[in-house]
Amino acid sequence: MTVEANPHGGAAIADEADAERAHAQKVASDRRRRQFALNIAIRVVSVTLVLALWEAVGNRIDPVLFTKPSLVALAAIDMVGGGELWAYLAPSLVVLGIGLSLAAVIGIATGLLLARFWIADVALGVYITFLYSIPSVALVPLIVMWAGYEITAKVVILFLFAFFPMAINTYQGVKNVDAKLIEVGRAFRCSEWQLWTNIVLPGALPFIVTGLRLAVGRGLIGMVLADLYTAISGVGYLIVRTASTFQVDRMFVPIVTLGLLGVTLTALLRFMELRVAPWTAAGAQD
Repeated sequence: MTVEANPHGGAAIADEADAERAHAQKVASDRRRRQFALNIAIRVVSVTLVLALWEAVGNRIDPVLFTKPSLVALAAIDMVGGGELWAYLAPSLVVLGIGLSLAAVIGIATGLLLARFWIADVALGVYITFLYSIPSVALVPLIVMWAGYEITAKVVILFLFAFFPMAINTYQGVKNVDAKLIEVGRAFRCSEWQLWTNIVLPGALPFIVTGLRLAVGRGLIGMVLADLYTAISGVGYLIVRTASTFQVDRMFVPIVTLGLLGVTLTALLRFMELRVAPWTAAGAQD
């Protein structure tokens, strides 16, 4: 007895599998869309409640000592429209861009170097720990004395704040790569370059991006601190000048701007992370 093969059976099974795959992708896409909409709604409600509470508290406090969102908004319109905010913010953004770029490049390179070569780790790791243990603020007067009061000193100060999160997180990321994956790569005779590009760096990438996020926050702190210590310019000086003249509503404008800048840069880093390492999206809520 012979069994005749159905030439259309395989095609039907393949079509059914494709349909199930498309349905699963659609369900996953709808779930992500609903989660994104829910996140946006929660954040809008949260911000609305905080602003309403701030407004209510601000109405009960002396405006010389505190302010409220409505007055901050009016001051922001005036400062943005008159160009005052940008005049002070632009020099600080230049320092932030240069300092963060240098900290990212040198910090990642340092972390990779220490993680890859044990001799370098033993010889130089203690200096990284030593410098990181010293409060960066304590070194600012020394940097100003050596580098002067111009942009060089500001960049050095910001670099000092942002470098260590980059170097330490990169180092930890490389060290946390599963050793079994590296053994498998060597078993398949991967070259050192192939090990780094296909196993080590992809595994360490979430740590590196986390280091970038931390560096952004610390870099903003260093940027404001550099403005306070080095020159009569920058967003840090604007905060001090408005506070010293009791213009609290105008003082909050650069403060809120710095917060929004930090949120924006962090969101951009998250977007870049999802583009170059989409596997890190598993379990993400943003």
